[in-house]
Amino acid sequence: MEENIITSVQNARVKHVVALQQKSSLRREEGRFVVEGQREIKHCIDCGYEIVEVFSRKEEGGRRKENRLSETLVSPAVYEKMAYRGSTEGMIAIAKSKEHSLSSLLLPPSSFLEKKNPLIVVLESVEKPGNLGAILRSAEAAGVDAVIVCDPLTDLYNPNVIRASIGGIFSVPTVACSSQECIAFLKERGIRILTAQLQDSYEYYDYDMTGSTAIVMGTESTGLTDIWRQAADAHIRIPMLGRLDSLNVSVSAAILMYEAVRQRKVKR
Repeated sequence: MEENIITSVQNARVKHVVALQQKSSLRREEGRFVVEGQREIKHCIDCGYEIVEVFSRKEEGGRRKENRLSETLVSPAVYEKMAYRGSTEGMIAIAKSKEHSLSSLLLPPSSFLEKKNPLIVVLESVEKPGNLGAILRSAEAAGVDAVIVCDPLTDLYNPNVIRASIGGIFSVPTVACSSQECIAFLKERGIRILTAQLQDSYEYYDYDMTGSTAIVMGTESTGLTDIWRQAADAHIRIPMLGRLDSLNVSVSAAILMYEAVRQRKVKR
């Protein structure tokens, strides 16, 4: 008996996956998003996300190795139509979104305030999904307690965010809110605000990051807005010793995160 396999790119389920990949409005409306790759899907499940549907590419000469998920087979041509990127190990899933509000940071298992000196990264109006994803990947590696995205210009489940974070979006507590809401949240909890900026700033390694700290980054093009400059407890900068006057925001964020890690390790 022949296997049931989707071979038409006009199939309604295939079109739905493509639409979820492309349209942030549909992701918000349905509360669902697309995950590509066996590693990313496993990480998504391990972090408590509910998988709704899984599609698996039919391999030449038979099926690829079985796994525990119930899958729908698709032809290579259909899979290519559905996939946002290459080298995804022949598996795509639709998953349910989670709440990403400030209040969710106060709930288990991400209740970071239980820690004595939480480390938070705040991003104002991040523009490029790839940069957000790269920062989340570094935040996961550095053990950052939360990432707060203020006034975002990209949604958290953009395919490029998931790809660039290597699934870090699933494991790092990440929320979206306005800058005003974030500042009030941090001030109420006595978390020091360090803004990364060139004006009136200390070199980053001269400021103590061992206490409760929020490192705030702006966009590469315009930097931080005045609301953050005025709310800051201190301004820090990364020395620029060459002719260029800035770094990619994801590189800058990684440098500052790991300086906090270094200081906290020395303090221990």
